[in-house]
Amino acid sequence: MNTETTGESFDFDAPVDRSGTHSLKWEEAGDALPMWVADMDFAAAPAIREALRRRLDNGVFGYSTVPDEWARAYADWWGSRHGLDVRPEELIFTTGVVPSISSMVRKLTTPAENVLIQTPVYNIFFNSILNNGRNALEAPLSYTRGNDERGRYAIDWADLEAKLADPQTTLMILCNPHNPTGMIWDRETLARLGSLCAAHHVTVISDEIHCDLTDPGSAYVPFASVNEECRAISASCLAPTKAFNIAGLHTAAVLVPDPNLRHKVWRGLNTDEVAEPNAFAVDAAIAAFGHGGPWLDALRDYLAGNKREAARMVDVYNASAPADRRVALCEGPATYLLWLDCSAFTRARGHGSTFDSTDELCAYLKCAHKVLFSPGAQFGGNGRDFLRINVACPRERMREGLNRLFEGLRAL
Repeated sequence: MNTETTGESFDFDAPVDRSGTHSLKWEEAGDALPMWVADMDFAAAPAIREALRRRLDNGVFGYSTVPDEWARAYADWWGSRHGLDVRPEELIFTTGVVPSISSMVRKLTTPAENVLIQTPVYNIFFNSILNNGRNALEAPLSYTRGNDERGRYAIDWADLEAKLADPQTTLMILCNPHNPTGMIWDRETLARLGSLCAAHHVTVISDEIHCDLTDPGSAYVPFASVNEECRAISASCLAPTKAFNIAGLHTAAVLVPDPNLRHKVWRGLNTDEVAEPNAFAVDAAIAAFGHGGPWLDALRDYLAGNKREAARMVDVYNASAPADRRVALCEGPATYLLWLDCSAFTRARGHGSTFDSTDELCAYLKCAHKVLFSPGAQFGGNGRDFLRINVACPRERMREGLNRLFEGLRAL
């Protein structure tokens, strides 16, 4: 299927052979289909590849500066796409969102303080907190499973406020949009969250790396765009890497509107030596934000189609499965990740094939049915009963992977 946008055609159905490229996603999977780590099986936007060719043809890959054009590219993109007024001086180059978060945890907190996260959430947040001697304080999202076999999460406000009020809690890492549930936080929710954090003197790191991967017609709300209170207490992690599938180029930015907080973040990033670009990082970001829009819009349309097809396949499976062997899909309007409730296979008793968690379920599916997903326990909260499924691949490959999943579940 060719997806067309503004006169340009992009073929996301064409498979890309990633063998011999040292791909983490594929190497880890071995002989199984990889539907786990958040890495797309699509070639990057043509504008990015052309910019990298020009840089490659120069043949000299010495130290690089960060030109004014880089900051303007971010400012123009977030202004036109997301309604966020970004001043170029508020941006700090960094080699990646995760190194930035780890650096800010070290700079903005002291050992044994609490860093609050809303679980289930991106598992590497735990690494950034625990590896630096801080406490990962979970504020679990409340979960309901409807009769329609759809899972839904919401903020438990009473629990969240109680944990923010703890004097030991000095930092919160917000996942906006939310990984793994795909939720988009609305403006009212973010304003309430920002007000609570400000009242309890908690700084917010907002990880917005998935912000451009929303379904057509859906838009995320930048935390710093909500109001002056949110701007003043926040550092937002921005990057083209997820949306344009260039994570291996290590290019990102931290937006810090408040000058005092920005100085602290800048000092931390430079002290940790994660604020200097490689030879391709700046060119790729400028090309992505300057010329990658049509490709991204076509990609969003294609991914939304994949998610609809995945939801249909889940419904078909459930229609033929016994009531005590059905799964529930959490599918939000952001990211290309699905969050699948498999508690029927991790909690049900009296079945010889029941697993203690989806860690064991994933191992079984990889070994016996040659498909690899991310087990949910690493995301905290109620994740032990879930699989995270990456559908950012050609549709036929996605169908094959999901068919292997359902074959495996039926065999239990």
